[in-house]
Amino acid sequence: MLFTSPTFLFVFLPAFLAAYLLIRLRTLRNGLLLASSLFFYAWGEGRYVLVLVFPVLVNYLVGLWLERARGTRLESLAFWVGVTLNLLPLIALKYAGFLATNLNALLSTLRVPAVGVPTWRLPAGISFFTFMALSYLVALHRREVERERSPLKLGLYIALFPLIMAGPICRYKDLAPQLAERRESVSSFAEGARRFVVGLGKKVLIANTLATPANAVFGLGAAQLTPALAWFGLACYALQIFFDFSGYSDMAIGLGRILGLRFMENFDAPYAASSVRAFWGRWHISLSTWFRDYLFLPIAYPVGRTVERIRFARLREDFWAYAGGSLATMFLIGLWHGASWGFIAWGLYHGAFLVFERTRFGKRLAKLPSPIQHAYLLLVVTIGWVFFRTATVAQATTFFAAMAGRSGPDPAAIARYALADTLLAFAAGAALSTRIGPSLRSWMTRRIEARSHSTSALLEGAVGVAEVVALVALLIISLSWLSVGTYAPFIYFRF
Repeated sequence: MLFTSPTFLFVFLPAFLAAYLLIRLRTLRNGLLLASSLFFYAWGEGRYVLVLVFPVLVNYLVGLWLERARGTRLESLAFWVGVTLNLLPLIALKYAGFLATNLNALLSTLRVPAVGVPTWRLPAGISFFTFMALSYLVALHRREVERERSPLKLGLYIALFPLIMAGPICRYKDLAPQLAERRESVSSFAEGARRFVVGLGKKVLIANTLATPANAVFGLGAAQLTPALAWFGLACYALQIFFDFSGYSDMAIGLGRILGLRFMENFDAPYAASSVRAFWGRWHISLSTWFRDYLFLPIAYPVGRTVERIRFARLREDFWAYAGGSLATMFLIGLWHGASWGFIAWGLYHGAFLVFERTRFGKRLAKLPSPIQHAYLLLVVTIGWVFFRTATVAQATTFFAAMAGRSGPDPAAIARYALADTLLAFAAGAALSTRIGPSLRSWMTRRIEARSHSTSALLEGAVGVAEVVALVALLIISLSWLSVGTYAPFIYFRF
């Protein structure tokens, strides 16, 4: 069930909120929330809801084992058994076909019979709720939290419907206390509704509009691509994926606020960054911090100690620790996004630039004027999206050739794709991808506070009314656009 579907907007969400607000007892509200979350997932995924229930049972039982094995040699075994069981469905359903296909390519060179290639459908959001489940297990193993005594409460954390499809990937230690002691209020409901409407507008008005030319351009053959058209389609996709995913995150965070929950922010104007390292501190923050805490640091420290012992090359051990940790982490981030060499190439591409920025050349780049640094970041990230969008290295190579000036014999006219609504959405997206919104709000607040008390109160009231009117207008326009627009599911649902 999509957040932008009529079923969700006009049936599921109103019915759920009406029932939720009528119930006062926290236990019953949590029960309704869990039942609604399972129904929400089963609506679109059917029997694959069992894939969602599986990590709840696994982590509850492994948590019990971990608690009883504290301080013994079995504690580490219990933890790794739990990690393995959590990852098994993800590996089987997402990566088994990729592994079998590549194994068959190797076997064919050895003239060995091929193995069967699984064709299972990938359940929506499996990468997200698997990582949510793993965060509970890691926190428990590190003694950051106590074992959850109730499987229903653990299930509520893993299956929470605002997060289940595409995050943010919230940590158990941050979310579990809120689920037990949250406080709903009129102000949090209003704040959540505002955030949800803004996210809906991002998705419907900008991301969906830009999806049309982006899909069309990437669907063209090599003979029809010109440099201008290839760059235009790529720029549209760069904005599409940002507003698609950040729009979903806004809607999820807004639903959380309506329920009295605070989810972590997932985006912070990543295209306004000045380096690839800063970009990853602002893009998909919940994923990048998850990999940083649970993979990068455990990898980097052993690499640094090993290099220090063998005194490899002339570079300091901290460089090699960072390089090894970054490349391994970005490889896994790429693989997390999809079972294809294109995603792996995308991850390693970003990892290479992270390492480059730690060299003396990267440090010189950091001393250049801000516009040059910003241009560097936009160019690097935008080019990298080719690997992500095409998902195969062969297709990416063809697209790169077109971007570099290799026009085909039957070029398509860019005017066919650069329509008025596309250009308007592109301009709005380019402006809103910066921090212009918060900057304007901060400037307005300072101007209002500089006035007298009575004038300030009057202006604040006028601004509040204007904001409500703008949100209502945005909601109406988004719903109208949604009813006549092209169907475009959230990009990250397939991860």
